[in-house]
Amino acid sequence: MPTLTSILSRHHDGSRTIAETVAAAYARLRAHADEALFISFKPEAEALAEAERLQAEGPQGRPLWGVPVAVKDNIDVAGLATTAACPAYAYEPRRDASAVARLKAAGAIILGKTNLDQFATGLNGTRSPYGTPRNTLRADLVPGGSSSGSASAVAAGIVPVALGTDTAGSGRIPAGLQNLVGLKPSLGLVPTAGVVPACRTLDCVSVFALTVADAWLVLQALAGPDADDPFSRAVPLGRLGACPPRLRLCVPREQDLDFAGDEEARAGFEQALVRAQGLGAEIVPIDMTPFYQTAQLLYDGPWVAERWLAIRDLHEREPEEILPVIRAVIAGKPLPDAAATFAARYRLAELSLAARAALKGLGALMVPTAPRPVTLAEMTADPIGANSMLGRYTNFVNLLDLCALAVPASLADDGTAGGVTFIAPSGQDAALASIGAAFHAASGLPLGATGVPHPPLAELPVGAAPDTVEIAVVGAHLSGMPLNGELTALGGSFLRATTTTADYRLFALPGGPPARPGLLRLGPGEGAPIALEVWSLPVAGFGAFVAGIPAPLGIGTLALADGSRVKGFLCEAAATDGARDISNFGGWRAFVAAQI
Repeated sequence: MPTLTSILSRHHDGSRTIAETVAAAYARLRAHADEALFISFKPEAEALAEAERLQAEGPQGRPLWGVPVAVKDNIDVAGLATTAACPAYAYEPRRDASAVARLKAAGAIILGKTNLDQFATGLNGTRSPYGTPRNTLRADLVPGGSSSGSASAVAAGIVPVALGTDTAGSGRIPAGLQNLVGLKPSLGLVPTAGVVPACRTLDCVSVFALTVADAWLVLQALAGPDADDPFSRAVPLGRLGACPPRLRLCVPREQDLDFAGDEEARAGFEQALVRAQGLGAEIVPIDMTPFYQTAQLLYDGPWVAERWLAIRDLHEREPEEILPVIRAVIAGKPLPDAAATFAARYRLAELSLAARAALKGLGALMVPTAPRPVTLAEMTADPIGANSMLGRYTNFVNLLDLCALAVPASLADDGTAGGVTFIAPSGQDAALASIGAAFHAASGLPLGATGVPHPPLAELPVGAAPDTVEIAVVGAHLSGMPLNGELTALGGSFLRATTTTADYRLFALPGGPPARPGLLRLGPGEGAPIALEVWSLPVAGFGAFVAGIPAPLGIGTLALADGSRVKGFLCEAAATDGARDISNFGGWRAFVAAQI
């Protein structure tokens, strides 16, 4: 199966019909029929009829026109049973989950429902009465869970993208173990109405794809508040940009890294650090204690009661229908009382404060997606311990209200995959995608288990995308500078580096910290070209950003050397009286470097 982007290109240029794409997907599905990837699927004739209808109607602005998609079987698809990998729990949904409805509105064709760890409780993929989906890279390894079938279906090339869910890492671990992209959005960015809850306050609908660009296209179709979903919220989506030329990337300190004894996995992560540095990243080790202490709350704290709520009726009626390992995790010990629940909430608030402080001023946190691959034999021998080990770098993310993006990092000679995950505060999904896309492309790895090489990164569109505003920054908001986080926190993403026309002068203004420059416009040719960066902000984020700009700075329209005009920082002329003219440095970054 080609990438989503290439499928769309062929549909639009007429070199392939939607029916041909769908038929090819079903042929691959049949070829993998004995690998336990799907629990149910739409009859091929029905899917082909849907393809013919979409072909006749034309794209009509639908961004996923004719793309075949698979959906994890804890997400409702009208016409297909929802089982959550428990036959006794199965029901026939009357309507699509909000995420599925949005996929269909975007022109996608749902092929079927994929296998999972029962009730989305597990990170390994072996906890299903429907069998264990095959790890597409090596059959003796666990596929990763709980979204095992969705990941394997994409890695095997049956579909280019699939929906999973993620509460503790279920949308990331399978990606890391099968050489895929796993996008876990900010909490509430994608509605979870119509999803069987695991921990309802933490659940996310996630996306598996072969490339970050493909995952982002799907996220664009899914994102946005849902008036019928009490856990949906307005989160800035932003725009997929380029990797910033400067990036402060934090990683766990050496004493906080654990690869469970796998030196090959350690070497793969060290190679990932070198690759990130090659993209312009400054590596900053941080103390992971607040993150790891948060992770302990997920299963040792009151959040396990949310999982209990999802299965309570079935457990009281037919406990034997729930797999023993799932019963042990969810109902194997007394639930916390109200006092313990509030105590855990207070503790989480303290840890969140510490985690935010650790991430302040940094572009993203990069961690291994999982410590190492796990064999099926190891999982059988120690189902709880091996599963817990897989979640070392994932369990804290949703509790701390962070977004995350897992991308491939290495493929060993023995067929095992290693991945890294980029993590940032809520609302920075676009910034993560911009970093992850560049990192994945630089890896040189093939896509999933298909053997297809990673395509070249697409050129970014010039000009503001819908619902975004381009803004030029010249000083402390440049990538890697002290205030850059103000842009990414509002959904900003880097677009390009360029200069002004030769009509400007740059001054070092008094005051700070942080130190700031002032850009003053003169007459044509009376100044010098000044280096700057162009970023994209959602409209709402742009308004919040402008509202926080202190005098004597303001926003005006800048003329750029590439012929474009964008909003950007300007300074009142009076503020430059007595200020140092630093135009000869060509830009703020060069001036700051010269002061060191």
